[in-house]
Amino acid sequence: MSREEKTEPPGTILLAETPVDSLDDYLEGGGGQGLAAARERSPDEVIEEVRRSGLRGRGGGGFPTGIKWRTVRDDPSGTKFVVCNAAEGEPGTFKDRWLLRANPYQVVEGLGIAAYAVGAERAFIGIKTAFEQEIERLRVAMEEMAARDLIGPVAMELTPGPDEYLFGEEKALLEVIEGNEPLPRVVPPWMEGLFRSPDSLNPTVVNNVETLANVPHILRRGAEWFRSFGTDESPGTMVFTLCGDVRHPGMYELPLGFSLRDLIYGIGGGPREGRELKAVFPGASNTVISAEQLDAPLAFETMRAVGTGLGSGGFVVYDDTACIVRATLAFSRFLYVESCAQCPACKHGTGAITQLLERIDRGDGTDADVETILARALTVTDAQRCALPTGETLIAQSAVQVFGHEFEEHLGRPCPRQRDLLVPRIVDFDDRAGDFVYDERYRLKQPDWTYADEPSA
Repeated sequence: MSREEKTEPPGTILLAETPVDSLDDYLEGGGGQGLAAARERSPDEVIEEVRRSGLRGRGGGGFPTGIKWRTVRDDPSGTKFVVCNAAEGEPGTFKDRWLLRANPYQVVEGLGIAAYAVGAERAFIGIKTAFEQEIERLRVAMEEMAARDLIGPVAMELTPGPDEYLFGEEKALLEVIEGNEPLPRVVPPWMEGLFRSPDSLNPTVVNNVETLANVPHILRRGAEWFRSFGTDESPGTMVFTLCGDVRHPGMYELPLGFSLRDLIYGIGGGPREGRELKAVFPGASNTVISAEQLDAPLAFETMRAVGTGLGSGGFVVYDDTACIVRATLAFSRFLYVESCAQCPACKHGTGAITQLLERIDRGDGTDADVETILARALTVTDAQRCALPTGETLIAQSAVQVFGHEFEEHLGRPCPRQRDLLVPRIVDFDDRAGDFVYDERYRLKQPDWTYADEPSA
């Protein structure tokens, strides 16, 4: 089924029904009015409007955007920067790339407003070199908008980077912009930012693509309008990526507070005929969600209340043909490969857990192996510089705790569910087929469950 045939939820803001192909099309739909409204106000007034809107980061952390901007604005450092994080790489997530393809103008406008509000010297967009279509869309949008003074006075530039998971981590993103490898720093950007020195720490705002795409709408229509969507603690809408064992995978913009069940069954069509939903993995950074938790509202506070997280809005659905041990192994192997090895506890811990999961999946595991997985999950985060090992901890622990019976089924015997699985690292969306294209390097192959084409570590 094509995307056009799917039922779209009411009240969408960011996802255009058809791509915005030119600046004139964008302006005709109200584009540019957000920046114009911002420039008629003081930076403090702009920040206050964003704060009142309740906009929270859409890249995974959910931190209040207005507070982040205020912190950098009020810092005594004389040099500040803003960065758009377009280096999307979370498994099961494609919404940032989709937004950039559909309407890059609103992201550029949002970045211009952020630069004006915090008093930035320069603005950057960090994006993976592999995202060729998105880079071209951004390049054209930036050139067109700059030529008509629709970016603002702050210089803006694109910074392509490597096709690695950690490039999307905000501290590693700064390293790439400075010309280095994507190795996360210790200190967050709002404390020590781009091109820092002992004499100038250069605090930097880093916002995700979707976060910035919301900003022009807030400045144009007002904080109260934005709050008319969503919940009190999680206002607005969010673009969710739904993939895996569902009839209608895709990107869907919904008011926050919409239930996960309604997303999967009401919009995604649920599992295919004859199959039942078993589990949902919210990317590689949160605990596994069981079928009993599907009525949880999709909001930052409610997802936290049921012991998981909203993350970047990507949900990977597995039906009853999938083996949870193998799915856990796939995600653990991904995190091990993508670990940068700066923190020994992370690299060694994710590797050890992956090896134990491989042993259990082969039918060679014991009760002691399961206990060791839980023990290593407690230490893998020691001295961590980023959230990658936290994802390993949450996935491994929750999978064992919620699906302990499946782990027991594997002890001393081969897996009863013979199905290859892959980490849904999405590389494209086929609009005509209505389905995602995945990175086949991350497919676990029988009999030894190693990658067919080992990704770079």
